[in-house]
Amino acid sequence: MPATKLKEYLDSRGVEYVTILHPPAYTAPEAAASSHVTGRGFAKTVIVHMNDKLAMVVVPANRKIVLSDLREMLDTHDVRLATEDEFKDRFPDCEIGAMPPFGNLYGLPVYISHELANEPQITFNACTHNESIKMSFADFANLTKPVILDFITS
Repeated sequence: MPATKLKEYLDSRGVEYVTILHPPAYTAPEAAASSHVTGRGFAKTVIVHMNDKLAMVVVPANRKIVLSDLREMLDTHDVRLATEDEFKDRFPDCEIGAMPPFGNLYGLPVYISHELANEPQITFNACTHNESIKMSFADFANLTKPVILDFITS
């Protein structure tokens, strides 16, 4: 299942990126290691259910979301991790757990950690468990218009 939609989108915008092929990796830390990127530089995409809608929350691979703090930052009590059944149909071109942080391609808002926003480059799953994409954070932010939050992660 290649990242055709994502790559076509990046190519149509004239964005420079590098594709990294690697052995299958099913967790964000494994994908970071397979991509030869630190855990703080690899973006982990987490789908949450917020106020009856889905949203993407993107944090470094070596971090976990603290939901109580996320609720406080978003000023809502209605935030929880989404189940696979709730979001799998939204990403027909992606393997479950390998969704890229491009919510704009899937009709989802993107909330991203300030830790990733402070990095010059961002690396993330490219719709499969054996391919990643690395690109400049500035290009990523220009395309996705993420909300940058000062996440408290563990």
